[in-house]
Amino acid sequence: MQGSDFVPICQAPFMTQTADPVILALRADAKAFFAAAVKAADPAGAVEKALLARKAEIDAASRIVLVAFGKAAAPMIRAALPLLSGKIKQAVMVTNYENAAEIEGVEVFAAGHPIPDENGVRGALSVEKAVASVEEGELAIVLVSGGGSALLCAPAEGISLADKMALNTALIRSGADITEINTVRSMVSRLKGGRLARLAKRGKLVALVLSDVPGDDLTIIASGPTVPSKATAARANAILSKYGLADTLPASIARHLREIAPSEHLAAEIPHAQSVIIGSNRLSLEAAEEAARAAGYQTLPGYSWLEGEVGEAARDLHAKAEAVTAGGKVAIVSGGEPVVKLTGTGKGGRNQELALRFAVADAERPLTRAWTFLSGGTDGRDGPTEAAGAVVDRATLSRMQKAGIDVSARLADNDSNPALDASGDLLMTGGTGTNVADIQIILLK
Repeated sequence: MQGSDFVPICQAPFMTQTADPVILALRADAKAFFAAAVKAADPAGAVEKALLARKAEIDAASRIVLVAFGKAAAPMIRAALPLLSGKIKQAVMVTNYENAAEIEGVEVFAAGHPIPDENGVRGALSVEKAVASVEEGELAIVLVSGGGSALLCAPAEGISLADKMALNTALIRSGADITEINTVRSMVSRLKGGRLARLAKRGKLVALVLSDVPGDDLTIIASGPTVPSKATAARANAILSKYGLADTLPASIARHLREIAPSEHLAAEIPHAQSVIIGSNRLSLEAAEEAARAAGYQTLPGYSWLEGEVGEAARDLHAKAEAVTAGGKVAIVSGGEPVVKLTGTGKGGRNQELALRFAVADAERPLTRAWTFLSGGTDGRDGPTEAAGAVVDRATLSRMQKAGIDVSARLADNDSNPALDASGDLLMTGGTGTNVADIQIILLK
């Protein structure tokens, strides 16, 4: 997504001449409804609307520091620049490599995601200096989007990037959810847990936030750099113990959590800072449902935030489809981020594995009507792959078997991507320039 332009979703080139036309129509509809969900998270439009509502505050500021970090940083900062013309003191952007672009007047850092790297550290240092430079009468505008926690990497004093990367990798592989991961991250950072906002204490700060977490919790989005934090060292240690990570921590992190972090009081109010949600998974769910209704589907409740392990989530979603008694075309739309506990070394992501496991659940308890299931990341990238997710149907496993795919072995190795590639079921969108978590769509006919 550049501005309001959404990258078209490509039709997977599978069995186009022999596939069931009903299934083909359901697959096309699922992709269209997903596109509507992504469009609703357009970061440029959301930023423009929010800044126009704050015109008086912008006009009153003598100068403005503008920073943006996250996967949607580029379209967000592009939308902001024309509305702040003539007042920019400094502008800094940190985003992932795929979404990075040169923008006149902006210091741009392309960095690693989901694993932080040195470029993220350099970008975080520039953001830190920019916000700390805000003087009386000046305003810092901070644009935050999904992925910001990994991209804005500023390890606490005494913690190396290598140690923080090791912690990050362990948390991602453990099966911890995003709330737990970002709670720990906030305790080992110089900027997370409200610390970034506190740097602007001589002036004012406004954060405009795209939410990719359950309940739009500002303390969790990008690990809460602009709001008071509920995280504590005790809570972080409890999470690490829960997932068996406490005894394998790098020494610098264990020492920080034991000796330094307990003395911090991150819950104190930040009177000079405001943070506002301008886009969220919930709004995208509503857009997908509206598109489904416009296409003649009856919409039934899904999950407002799908979580838990992907296998369990797939079975729960399939059970929802089994329980439908309504006739005609039915759509069940959910959102969230289930987790994959990695046991193998294959290539995939949570959306691809969720979709494949849904197909397996249906093989065990077949639905009695035509169906398709889509699970996709609104950022266009599912794990370390080029796919946004997958779209499966009742013939998916058959196509895999014809391609010589051992589905059970692939799932055991977390190797869903090549299996879904072989069956023609990958959802390919390209980078969208936004991120409000994942969308899951079940369509029945």
